Formats: sequence, C-alpha cells, structure tokens
Amino acid sequence: MSGAYLVTPLLAWVAAGGLKFVVNSLRARRLAFDLIGYGGLPSTHSAMVTSMAALIALREGIDHAAFGVALTLALVVMMDASSLRRQVGRHAERINRVAAPAPGERPLRERMGHTRMEIVAGILTGLAVAWAVNALWP
Repeated sequence: MSGAYLVTPLLAWVAAGGLKFVVNSLRARRLAFDLIGYGGLPSTHSAMVTSMAALIALREGIDHAAFGVALTLALVVMMDASSLRRQVGRHAERINRVAAPAPGERPLRERMGHTRMEIVAGILTGLAVAWAVNALWP
C-alpha cells in the first residue's frame, strides 16, 4: 500500500480546515479561532472522504472494490452531515433560545451540520487534494 492513501485524507483535512479558517475570518473580519469546529465552508468531513474515494478512482479505477467501499462511505458521511447533524444543530439552536445554560456551562454548539454548498465545497477540496497527491506522489 502506498503512503499516499494515508496522507491524502490528512492533507484534505488540513486544506479544508485552512480554507474554513480563512472563510470564517473573512466573514467575521477578524482571526476567527473561536469558529473552528463542526460546520462551515468547506465541509472537512466531505473533503476527507472525497479525497480518498477520488485517489482510489485515479489509482485503481472505478471498477475496483475499494472505490465502491470508499464511495459508499463518502455518501453516508455527506448524507449524515446534511441531514442528521444539521438537525442536531437546529435543535441546539432552539434549546439555547428556550433554556439558559446553568452557571459555568456554555450554550450548546449550534453549528453542527452542513448546507449543500458547504458539502460541494468539501467535495471540490477533496478532489483537488486527490488530484494533487496523485500527480505529485507516483
């Protein structure tokens, strides 16, 4: 097994996280270290799973069993990010409006899931990382 398969999702995570920090900082007009976490553009989870599926497709072909497994995992992760985790964030938002946190506690995290645009940005980030790794790591 090539080390590229281990490095690619890590690079996708770093690339998406860096882009997310830049986007959040530009929107907030300050260094937005407090906005690091779940949610936001691009989706880090989508970038990671897409990078692996794309690298397998580029190196092994789309008819390889590993590509089918990676694609299935990627679809599950993206569906979870856009539905279940998004709903959890909406519930947290409403709970925070209704119930004040106890002394010493923070409100529930509201940014949990992703919009379709955030997921698409994660997919594009993952594709770019996989292409770069494939081109630069023989």
